[in-house]
Amino acid sequence: MYGIRQETLKLGPLWIVLEYTIDIIFAQTWFDSRLRFNSTMKVLMLNSNMVGKIWIPDTFFRNSRKSDAHWITTPNRLLRIWSDGRVLYTLRLTINAECYLQLHNFPMDEHSCPLEFSSYGYPRNEIEYKWKKTSVEVADPKYWRLYQFAFVGLRNSTEISHTLSGDYIIMTIFFDLSRRMGYFTIQTYIPCILTVVLSWVSFWINKDAVPARTSLGITTVLTMTTLSTIARKSLPKVSYVTAMDLFVSVCFIFVFAALMEYGTLHYLTSNKKAKKLKDRKSKHKSRVC
Repeated sequence: MYGIRQETLKLGPLWIVLEYTIDIIFAQTWFDSRLRFNSTMKVLMLNSNMVGKIWIPDTFFRNSRKSDAHWITTPNRLLRIWSDGRVLYTLRLTINAECYLQLHNFPMDEHSCPLEFSSYGYPRNEIEYKWKKTSVEVADPKYWRLYQFAFVGLRNSTEISHTLSGDYIIMTIFFDLSRRMGYFTIQTYIPCILTVVLSWVSFWINKDAVPARTSLGITTVLTMTTLSTIARKSLPKVSYVTAMDLFVSVCFIFVFAALMEYGTLHYLTSNKKAKKLKDRKSKHKSRVC
């Protein structure tokens, strides 16, 4: 099985849909008593054109949007028949599958993207799928082209789907992915942290330096507004709050609070000065009288 080749994000009604493309060599083996033979040869290595002459499982990929077989320069299929009736059938496929994401922990999120397959027309009592040992193998991860995610591992499972037409066995491979945070750390987290620290510099400036402290506070607030807008553009429009939204909001509150702190301080000190000046004038008048 080859690695995931590319990924694109699309908006769904309730979920974010990740559409990924994967190249796989899909192998199936089963027993067909009608194909038993007595010969000195233990294995018949047949041409791919013989695939249409025998029965093969009607396997389909349940969560694929588009699947293509490879036909250049010849059909990429392999057919082997053993003397006891065991059949091995492999083919190379390129599958566009969908994976539903929840981005509550974005950009520290982890996801398990499934690839599901089962029989289309044969229920459980007619055909039964089973995993073989070491049934899933992947290519070297360095050949995987994943730009936003890191490959963590994979696992497989077996489930039964109950429908009106019968019970069907569903085989699923889960690709565990973890989002890389490098881009978001450089573009969002570090600038937000530095902007908050910069807003705290105003605490060390003389309270009487009104233009300096006011311009610094307003500049940091506007900078945080810009960073918040840029951070939101890198995320699909979702109705719930993500971890990045929470972080940016907290940073904005710190910056805004620093500006409001100086506004409150300036208001209180100005009132005190005005009151002292008024008291002095009233005392001076009383002495003159």
